[in-house]
Amino acid sequence: MNFDYQFGNQYYNYYYPLGIKSVKYKIVAPEQAQSKQPGMEYLMTPKPIFDNPNYKGSDKLKDKVAIITGGDSGLGRAAAIAFVKEGANVVIPYYNEHEDAKETKEYIEKLGGKCLLLAGDITDKNFCHHIVEETINKFGKINILVNNAGVQYQQDELGAISDEQFDWTMKVNVYGMFYLTKEVLPFLKSGDTIINLSSVTAFYGEPQLIDYVTTKGAIVGFTRALARNLALKNIRVNAIAPGYFWTPLQPACWVKEKIPSLGSDAAMARCAMPYELAPTFVFLASDDSSYLTGQVIHNNGGQVMG
Repeated sequence: MNFDYQFGNQYYNYYYPLGIKSVKYKIVAPEQAQSKQPGMEYLMTPKPIFDNPNYKGSDKLKDKVAIITGGDSGLGRAAAIAFVKEGANVVIPYYNEHEDAKETKEYIEKLGGKCLLLAGDITDKNFCHHIVEETINKFGKINILVNNAGVQYQQDELGAISDEQFDWTMKVNVYGMFYLTKEVLPFLKSGDTIINLSSVTAFYGEPQLIDYVTTKGAIVGFTRALARNLALKNIRVNAIAPGYFWTPLQPACWVKEKIPSLGSDAAMARCAMPYELAPTFVFLASDDSSYLTGQVIHNNGGQVMG
């Protein structure tokens, strides 16, 4: 399978904490940056590949209803598309990426799926209540919650992280997840699932994302504790710790010079496209993972092992 998105093999010098290393890797994108978070997918070059045309659904999520925060773009969009192919209806809360959200909804409807868009701020408890209320009004139930929305900001040292940045990163990545999960829980039943997004950076300690890594570590703890709390109700809670994927989060975070080297220190020496994570979402949302809870799935091209 070849989607012809890579720019070819090149050498690149990049900085490790202990020195400079040169590696051969696949460039997924040229230098670029966006000035605001969350980033906008429609501005990216090349566009992320969010759907594998060879992926055929088999009703693994037939008639289920999924809420996917940040499902307008990036990994959330890839999850939404795969869920729809598997027969689910999706609700996508997003912040302000209206053009991306519109494109995602149109794509889902072309596939024959149903999609409800809800714009707002998940750090606001009232908006989280609104998400659940509107979901129940439209679809009558909730079966899957994907806590995907997040922000990250590159800073070279702890002293450069302002109180305002730390507070906002914590609120979006952790408080929003907590608020929405709390609102959703009363509607989940036996066999339903929660999927939280951690990050490979929480497992190797990315030195330029200290506050972000802190939140992603917290998500691992939240996942494990909630999984034990809900296990006897047969509500499964798992997490995914993605490596570097070509999503709007990347150009909106990193200096433009870093973009071509994203994923170069993984064993597979490349950044990935969002469609490559979609089957992992389906696995965790479906009965295929019926005996799996409290786990973190590492889909990172071998950047972190074990």
